[in-house]
Amino acid sequence: MKRLPNVLVAGVLSLPLLAQAQSPTETQAPADTDAQPGLAKVARVRVTAPYLELHTGPGRGYPVFFVAERDAWVSIELRHTDWYKVRAATGQLGWVHREQLSTTLAEAGAARPFRDVVIDDYLRRRVEMGAAYGRFKSEPVIRLWAGYRMSDTLSLEASASQVQGVFSGSSLWQVNLLSEPWFNQRLSPFFGIGVGRFLNVPNKSLVDNSVTNANMAQVMLGARYHLSDRFVLRADWTLHSVFLSDERSAEYRAFTAGVSFFF
Repeated sequence: MKRLPNVLVAGVLSLPLLAQAQSPTETQAPADTDAQPGLAKVARVRVTAPYLELHTGPGRGYPVFFVAERDAWVSIELRHTDWYKVRAATGQLGWVHREQLSTTLAEAGAARPFRDVVIDDYLRRRVEMGAAYGRFKSEPVIRLWAGYRMSDTLSLEASASQVQGVFSGSSLWQVNLLSEPWFNQRLSPFFGIGVGRFLNVPNKSLVDNSVTNANMAQVMLGARYHLSDRFVLRADWTLHSVFLSDERSAEYRAFTAGVSFFF
């Protein structure tokens, strides 16, 4: 039987050692994971301030029940708006505000930013619903709307308004396309165009009490301001053009202000 070359024998004997060197060890640090979408990729952070206050709930009104001292490690498990649910090394589970976590260090020793996640949620919104009160011409109007954000700067919105005047009542249904050029600002102006339907029903006591049911078009200017959490303050001015006939139209101006909720 021929003897194998020394080089081949050495290569075969070195295979187990090579496989052992390439296999992960039990002490290898795990990869960072997200505690929740939108959360910075940090599994554990080290306290660098004199202390870190743990509240019983996600709000300053909840009492502080535990204090993690400097150089202590805490694990991030959950986020609710600007509050993070963390677990201390000794097992205590509580809520910490983003401002306090911004001074901590990651396991690698570098500072990890904790962005204003409330604003992040606002910028990622898709569906928005709200209600507003204002004036249609010189009469009070109540408006409800729902919108879908198709992109960062464009959204499609449907609304229904009710005007209760002294001599008549009017209902308006609208579909608008809104453009929001400065979408990444907390105070964000927008403008829109759309079409709709106008229905006016006069009081029966009037001599001319004919009902008006006509198509309309409108242009809108407005602004949004992100209040807190999922609430937005909104004000808008709208010019309605109602097509009463092929040769005649009427214009109505409306101003409303209200609050919307997004998710």
